[in-house]
Amino acid sequence: MVQVLSISGTIFALIALGWLLVRRGVFDGKALDVLGAYVVTCALPALIFRAVSSRPLGETFDAAYLLVLCLTSLALFGAAYWGLRRAFGLSPTAATFAAMGASCANSGFVGYPMLGLALPEVAEHALALNMSFENLVMIPLVLALAEASKAQGNGGSGVGWLIARRLATSPVILALFAGIAVAALALPMPQVVTGTVNILANSSAAVSLVVIGGGLAGLTLRDLGPLAWAVTGAKLLLMPALAWALLLLFGAAGLVPAPAALSPALLVMTALPAMSIYPVLARRYGEVTTPAAVLLLQTLASFVTLTALLALLGLAATPAGG
Repeated sequence: MVQVLSISGTIFALIALGWLLVRRGVFDGKALDVLGAYVVTCALPALIFRAVSSRPLGETFDAAYLLVLCLTSLALFGAAYWGLRRAFGLSPTAATFAAMGASCANSGFVGYPMLGLALPEVAEHALALNMSFENLVMIPLVLALAEASKAQGNGGSGVGWLIARRLATSPVILALFAGIAVAALALPMPQVVTGTVNILANSSAAVSLVVIGGGLAGLTLRDLGPLAWAVTGAKLLLMPALAWALLLLFGAAGLVPAPAALSPALLVMTALPAMSIYPVLARRYGEVTTPAAVLLLQTLASFVTLTALLALLGLAATPAGG
């Protein structure tokens, strides 16, 4: 248990550091915006590029992993959208972002640092798989539903163009396809490129966790209502449970992720809090209080749930620091 806590504790200590830096006035909102922009536009794309370009494509895109992740995410998104909308009388826009909070994990800012400690041998592999799926499937789905709700009687005019434009200009997507091209063509990379990419990629974990913690500094527990608890329960408990069931089902049919360490990595990824852009994206569509409260609650509760999951998976045997 000490080793398990050393893994989860390291992650949440950096989140707490970000919270403390903002609370003490060392960083303000503008500083967090700059740090967050650095991670999204530089560090995380470099990490994705390195993860994809450094191995053969056959090793990067694992069919079993992606199938389980796809079915888990889409099933939970659909169930949360319709279930929470009916249970709480949500508008289509509010239901869209409640479903996002229940099904879109923070694989880049929290998942990769955690796997870097618990399962370092597959951390970048799992990150590439998750980021590919999230950016090519889940985020476009959320944008499509949110824009369609916003358009109302307009029939969703221009939604496809908006999504295509955002995907085409996303640094993560550009890095993903650049990495695929380098891997597919087996292009040699000069030292000045690989060295720069490595330095940027290695900075991703620490900076991203500090940004998450800083973003939580202005939130309080007063806004936590039944909806926030319902979304949190779906994300932290139902999503990994469904992924585990599907892994068993497909495993019985001989369809398993390879290497074997990708299976526990997938369970960890599905048990993460919602992605940090979740409340930012929701704010653009007028959903402010609930998504921010959900992220706060999920971040606090995930210290317990992720620690328990690491113990159940037997990942305590992996020394902290990989």
